[in-house]
Amino acid sequence: MTETTTYNVHVIREFDAPIERLWEAWTEPADLRAWWGPAGFECTWATADVRPGGRIFVTMRAPAEYGGFEQHSVWNITDVQAPERLGYLFTFTDADGNRITPEEAGVPEGIPDGVEQEVMLADIGDGRTRLEMTEYGYTSAESRDLSREGLEQCLDKMAALVEDTG
Repeated sequence: MTETTTYNVHVIREFDAPIERLWEAWTEPADLRAWWGPAGFECTWATADVRPGGRIFVTMRAPAEYGGFEQHSVWNITDVQAPERLGYLFTFTDADGNRITPEEAGVPEGIPDGVEQEVMLADIGDGRTRLEMTEYGYTSAESRDLSREGLEQCLDKMAALVEDTG
């Protein structure tokens, strides 16, 4: 039996915002539209049914310099422990939410057909929250690194949304 090497994305970040605000950012459609997608991308659609067996459905649009394409994904929720944990299976979909393969979605090789993801939030005091996120099962270091870069950019947008900088 041949074992396939896999690579995980693991990101830890602290936010100057309470845990409840971070939870809202992950679970409220208006908040999802504000931060989902890497720099320059816009989330044009988000719905959220946050319960085990529920799903979050998001659409992001690429900037004009990348052709303005839309990419749709569903986060099939497997675990909810509000406001500390959200577990889900990320899959690419068509505009109607029907699952498609990563190849059909036009993403680089090495991204699995279904990425198990886990978001952990912890109150670290003084109105601050620690986020720890893991994405499992990339089949190349390049796809893992590309995903990490996109996630970091999303989290930059999330920080701008949730942190009171005024």
